[in-house]
Amino acid sequence: MNRNDAQKTPATFHVKSFGCQMNVYDGERMAEMLGTRGMTPAAEGAEADLVILNTCHIREKAVDKVYSDIGRLTREDGTRPMIAVAGCVAQAEGGEIQRRARNVDIVVGPQAYHRLPDLIDKAGRGEEAVDTDMPLASKFGALPARTRQARPTAFLTIMEGCDKFCTYCVVPYTRGAEISRSWSAILDEAKALVDGGVREITLLGQNVNAWTGEDDKGRTQGMDGLARELAKISDLKRIRYTTSHPNDMSDGLIAAHGDEPKLMPFLHLPVQSGNDRILKAMNRSHSVDSYLRIIERVREARPDIALSGDFIVGFPGESDAEFEDTLKIVDQVRYAQCYSFKYSPRPGTPAADMDHQIPAEVMDERLARLQALINQHQVTFNAATVGRTTDILLERKGRHPGQLIGKSPWLQSVVVTAPELAIGDMIDVDIISAGPNSLAGELSRRKAA
Repeated sequence: MNRNDAQKTPATFHVKSFGCQMNVYDGERMAEMLGTRGMTPAAEGAEADLVILNTCHIREKAVDKVYSDIGRLTREDGTRPMIAVAGCVAQAEGGEIQRRARNVDIVVGPQAYHRLPDLIDKAGRGEEAVDTDMPLASKFGALPARTRQARPTAFLTIMEGCDKFCTYCVVPYTRGAEISRSWSAILDEAKALVDGGVREITLLGQNVNAWTGEDDKGRTQGMDGLARELAKISDLKRIRYTTSHPNDMSDGLIAAHGDEPKLMPFLHLPVQSGNDRILKAMNRSHSVDSYLRIIERVREARPDIALSGDFIVGFPGESDAEFEDTLKIVDQVRYAQCYSFKYSPRPGTPAADMDHQIPAEVMDERLARLQALINQHQVTFNAATVGRTTDILLERKGRHPGQLIGKSPWLQSVVVTAPELAIGDMIDVDIISAGPNSLAGELSRRKAA
């Protein structure tokens, strides 16, 4: 079937999201939007009339995977669904996607997906359907109201874009400049989510703690003020946020971690490297010392906080000694969990043209050493929770009958056998054992006593 051939309007769809939590949020919003047009998600295992690949452009392999998935969508009989490529790969490559993959019908960037229904109509008529504009008007006003969620946790995007221009990162080019959603729009969406059964909300943004806006009294607020206002929603039990930038950790936000109980004791604060020269080459605009001072202040406000971070190994020109500095900061901070990556040159970023690119085998060795150290600290952090009594929010079923899995305040998965309970329940558990990636708990006897 040629892209220029007319197609019938799709009745069912499937959204496959790659990459970050913001893509998950965008995928959910696309699904809700299509639902308002009478389309329904394809049943599990069934073939959809429309497949949306909601893409990530951060890693080279993620881009390659998109094209592999496009190829696999052609069925054995030669037919295929209508195919849409959305997200950051769509934004970065635009119409080049259709030149490389002739069976793609729709290309839509992350700031234009509110126009997806019109693009589906165009593709159905055999017309070109490419939209990678970054309109000044917010797309959020064009999206439908939130619908009831099938789980007790939800993502809520409060800002998009990035003004930091780290030399390795494509986000400023694919997501645009930092734009904060309005105070009222965020609160309205949060209340709709809670009314639909959500008990925990994770606030999202490329630099989420850069959010700023005016409250209903015209006062300028930062994310700390927003979190405190959200905490007033009685049936909202937990608030989280990600991803943060060290330069946007305000005094107010640090204080909120100490005195707002609904703001969970977990902070994802990427540093990327433990060496100042590498940080400067990355254009991170913070130093190792300034980062560590922030961590110290956060721990003073909330001593039990769990810390998470991101690291890149093998940035152009990184020496063995500079990599050793990264290991030192991991030991110093003692992260509860971390994400670590090999540097991946992205076309159009300054770092891609830097001299002294690091050989793949060197990056592999460094990544293995870093991950081993990160895992060691994660095991230690998890083991320290054994013997504690804590609350968990049950989110999904476990592998065995009667088993449920919830998250601790520190974002650890906790497995408990409690067939009488249901997903969405908030319960107190005693942590009885810890593994590298999860904890085991049992219904608390201390509270009953």
